[in-house]
Amino acid sequence: MTAKGAVAAGHPQTAEAGALILEAGGNAFDGALAALCMACVAEPVLTSLGGGGFLTARTAAGETRVYDFFVQTPRRKRALDEIEFYPIVADFGTAKQEFHIGLGSLATPGTVRGLFDMYRELGSVPMRRIVEPAVAAAREGVRVNHLQSYIFGVVAPIYLATAGARALYASPEDPKRLYGTGERIRQPELADTLEWLATEGDWLFHEGEMARAIVALCGHQGGQLGAEDLAGYRTCRRTPLRCDYRDARLYLNPLPSSGGLLIAFALALLAKEDLGGGGFGAPEHLLTLARVMEQTNLARSTGPADEQLLHDGWVARYRRALHGHPLATRGTTQVSVLDAWGNAASLTLSNGEGCGHVLPGTGIMLNNMLGEEDLNPQGFHCWREDVRVSSMMAPAVAEHAGRLIALGSGGSNRLRTAILQTLCNLIDFGMPPDAAVEAPRIHLERGKISIEPGFAPDCVRLLTDHWPDHQLWHEPNLFFGGTHTVVFDGRRFVGAGDPRRGGVLRIVP
Repeated sequence: MTAKGAVAAGHPQTAEAGALILEAGGNAFDGALAALCMACVAEPVLTSLGGGGFLTARTAAGETRVYDFFVQTPRRKRALDEIEFYPIVADFGTAKQEFHIGLGSLATPGTVRGLFDMYRELGSVPMRRIVEPAVAAAREGVRVNHLQSYIFGVVAPIYLATAGARALYASPEDPKRLYGTGERIRQPELADTLEWLATEGDWLFHEGEMARAIVALCGHQGGQLGAEDLAGYRTCRRTPLRCDYRDARLYLNPLPSSGGLLIAFALALLAKEDLGGGGFGAPEHLLTLARVMEQTNLARSTGPADEQLLHDGWVARYRRALHGHPLATRGTTQVSVLDAWGNAASLTLSNGEGCGHVLPGTGIMLNNMLGEEDLNPQGFHCWREDVRVSSMMAPAVAEHAGRLIALGSGGSNRLRTAILQTLCNLIDFGMPPDAAVEAPRIHLERGKISIEPGFAPDCVRLLTDHWPDHQLWHEPNLFFGGTHTVVFDGRRFVGAGDPRRGGVLRIVP
């Protein structure tokens, strides 16, 4: 008997929420939405009802579309001396990075409206049923696992920045630190919020009491959102970027987000290369892959910023450099769901790192997307008013050799190279999904190559000889993304949650 479906996600309870809905007769989209709600409870730094994201959806009838519910810039800018916007330092252990937080970093959230728009068009079970697993977990509490504890440690200055954040996230054992491994975090206000939204709908967040609370908070404490920002927010429905690679067809996140375009460009460069000839990890495989990353980075900065980049002339221009000398030159989570009817949902979510402010009475940490360096390449405060913010997030659906595949990744700039390598492992090397996801990865950016353990020493030396600026990692790391992946061949489901990001696979019998 064919199973009902499968869910791959970044936390056991996120995957379990999706699985419960599939067990109850829901479709892949119902499961993905339940997982979205649970991720806001179980993965609080990585996503929130105060953030945004994307869904690449393929229906059983073969229709594909992308739901863009990412954040929008405010309609009006306040003077810099009127906004709350300041840096904190996040400590990753091996490196430190500056992030900017405060209400001045808050962009218009889209997750709540996206949740309801996707439900209205794709859902099949009552909304109260979809939020039920997340509500129960928020009331009963979720034990913090090792990965979530590590992430809390990285962003501690944000989640201890305000009294509201400390009340929610500071450990009862020691209020100077956040919850640690094994401690149970309860979020009764977030449980109430999810139930309230399920009853009242998204107007509550965008025009009702929650909207008024956001506007008041911004007005009094240095934010930039007004009532018109929230009321005017719309989910964008987009035609996916379609990409054919070898005998596979992929559906990717289109512009204005750039991740899908850059993955498609990298695959176009690889299309005439024989990656599989020498096997995974062979010198020709790794050198070609690194050079493709290098050329994709170059094209990102020097080529056209639209689908002209995929035209043969541009691809040929960068492909010629693959065989010459090398040139000199944020928090997310993923949910992938398939069902036995043939529906596919690939969902990527983000809250940045959070702006440090929890919307009073709701348990919702608001985003800091206007403080994200990756999303503000021209510099902070240079954004245009009232436009959808671009992102590197690239939830993908693929059809290959009679199989339906849903995958995506968290990981800021690394997510596109993580997705690229997982796709190559599935298509070029014929790996099963667990091997494709767990195989070691490389990442090349700004002339520096990062290499996971697991490659032959002579191949590692070859890469470091070509790119002297390098970092050798001693164990797999969430730096290299988390490609939670599900595959269905019409008879059985297989897949993998990426262990780098706490990945879990749940197959529903």
